[in-house]
Amino acid sequence: MIQFLLNQELRQEDNLDPNTTVLSYLRNTLGKTGTKEGCASGDCGACSVVLAEVINGKLRYRSVNSCLTFVSALHGKQLITVEDLKHQQTLHSTQQAMADCHGSQCGFCTPGFVMSLFALQKNADSYDVAQTSEALAGNLCRCTGYRPIYDAAQQSCSNKPSDHFDAVEAQTIARLQAIAPQSGTQFAGKGHQAYLPTSTAELAELYLNHPDAHLLAGGTDLALEVTQFHRELGTLIYLGNVSDMQQIVETDSYIEIGSAAPLTDCYQVLAKHYPDFGELLHRFASLQIRNQGTLGGNIANASPIGDSPPLLIALDAHIQLRQGDKTRRIPLESYFLDYKKTAHQSSEFIEKIIIPKPNAAVFKAYKVSKRIDDDISAVCAAINIQVADGKVVDARLAFGGMAPTPKRASHCEQALVGQAWTQETIEQACSALVKDFTPLTDFRASKAYRQLVAQNLLRKYFVETTTASQDYLTTRVTAHV
Repeated sequence: MIQFLLNQELRQEDNLDPNTTVLSYLRNTLGKTGTKEGCASGDCGACSVVLAEVINGKLRYRSVNSCLTFVSALHGKQLITVEDLKHQQTLHSTQQAMADCHGSQCGFCTPGFVMSLFALQKNADSYDVAQTSEALAGNLCRCTGYRPIYDAAQQSCSNKPSDHFDAVEAQTIARLQAIAPQSGTQFAGKGHQAYLPTSTAELAELYLNHPDAHLLAGGTDLALEVTQFHRELGTLIYLGNVSDMQQIVETDSYIEIGSAAPLTDCYQVLAKHYPDFGELLHRFASLQIRNQGTLGGNIANASPIGDSPPLLIALDAHIQLRQGDKTRRIPLESYFLDYKKTAHQSSEFIEKIIIPKPNAAVFKAYKVSKRIDDDISAVCAAINIQVADGKVVDARLAFGGMAPTPKRASHCEQALVGQAWTQETIEQACSALVKDFTPLTDFRASKAYRQLVAQNLLRKYFVETTTASQDYLTTRVTAHV
């Protein structure tokens, strides 16, 4: 049985299909239709809701896409929807701001915007344009334009008033602590089963007993199997309550990230050591997706256009795989065998990602996509080169969108190592890059475009590492038309 708070109402569900999304549960099971379905793929934000949970004795509020969130993710949390904001016939300050600033026209997207504004207000100390842009990047409006919505954000976050959620915060914390996830939790419905382990050991045992189960972390890709392809997932094992797989630990030499840590939690440590990694994470889908999606999931999905694997490969990251009580570590580049095919064995899962801390090499990352926000790469490049005494002593270059898997450019690397760090060497390396990849032509980009962009990103890296910063345009994330 799963338990959660729907605003302040305790909900207990035992006979519920684990394939049910939170959006479907709200609209079809409870008849709460304020939350809208726009795309069912996490692109438009109309379905945004907020989940609150107790972290270090305080409530943490995060917006998520309810269309991509299975109900298992609600266990032990508080679910807040647009219907819950109004209190005693008085609009919440975020709702009132949208009305005052004329931020709504047709109104279909408005509930999602309001929920993103609500989460922003809870997490912001004051109004900040950059923070607002990040909070709203996952919400699309076709009518009003965004200026009045930004005005609403400014009104909401400037001198923000206390609300009825603040008034009962202590009570909410106590109630959530009383229903905190426990080992052995499971529920089922319509012939489907879900297990919710709370430790890596419990997960490992469950996966040995159910080798055909689908591991569910953030579910931002897996949920598409249900919402877009209308397939049924027989058995799910939800990882969101496995606390030891959400830990992020720094040693003297490495950053160790649990594979179930949300991307939002990974940002601070990665941005601190690798600013370009942090910059790319800002453009990784939307905030709602990053609040749910995990670094381990982005790897295990094995997409050739996943944003994090090229960066991790260029940084020589390793992954720790676990099967029962056995663990093994392999270089991440060895994990990807072919399109959507990986080296993991039956009942084996990614336990953690191990990333070396910076050395003398200079790491830069580039993402080229049709849109700046909330888009998939046409080409993603990660370049990590060490130069000493004017010569290249080490080079690791990895690309996404150029092959069936995220892949190193081995011929290009060979053309660089041992050579003088000059424009001539770069041109030779660009020529060698052609031998590394035979990209496809699809709706995102042509083969020729991808090949040229990959070469130009290497040239860009050279310019950025040999020219004073004021003499070139700094762009980590680039849009193309």
